[in-house]
Amino acid sequence: MRKLNQFIEDQNRWNSLFNRAPITFPLCQADVDDLARSIDSKLSPENLTCDGERSRTESIRIGNYLNDVLDELNAYCNTNNLTQPTVWEAW
Repeated sequence: MRKLNQFIEDQNRWNSLFNRAPITFPLCQADVDDLARSIDSKLSPENLTCDGERSRTESIRIGNYLNDVLDELNAYCNTNNLTQPTVWEAW
């Protein structure tokens, strides 16, 4: 769950800028859903490629990282009896 922890730390840094409460373990269903929405948004083609400004190699690297985070999030859900989120942009 190293990548999931890293992703949550990054999300918490952004959340602090907007005075939102940090995401902490153990995750509840609302946290899982919030993380999934963020992953889904980051995986959209426009965001993933920065509207064509990001190189193909970098886009693939980031996409693979986000899909790994999603895999770890799904594993966490299975282990903790939470509903796996639907992420439409996942590959």
